[in-house]
Amino acid sequence: FFKQKTAYEIPKRDWSSDVCSSDLIVSGGTDSHLVLADATPLGIRGRRAEEVADAIGITLNRNAVPFDPNPPLDPSGIRVGTPAPATAGMDEPEMREIASILAAALRSPDDDRVLAACRDRVAALVARFPVYP
Repeated sequence: FFKQKTAYEIPKRDWSSDVCSSDLIVSGGTDSHLVLADATPLGIRGRRAEEVADAIGITLNRNAVPFDPNPPLDPSGIRVGTPAPATAGMDEPEMREIASILAAALRSPDDDRVLAACRDRVAALVARFPVYP
């Protein structure tokens, strides 16, 4: 199982460029299954980004960024990873779709129509990868 899961995660090394625009990525990229992004250029903080993502069906974590001026419970950044989608069998095209959905939602966190469309896109994507086939 470990070898199979690792095989899904290794190709996603540079998936961070798809998650957010490059000016949001704190580390300039990633060599692992995680990426840390600063949400403040989008006009929101990590806590709000986490809430928006949760509302559309994407799980991520709020996270402090280096030299974060904001408090730990409402940090500037988000941390996004690939283990859950990879375990479900998703690969690079699906990661790009997730990134696109997440970017749309975070750019319009108060637009109910955009968020509804994002929820629908998440539901359609997840339906293609059932947990118990």
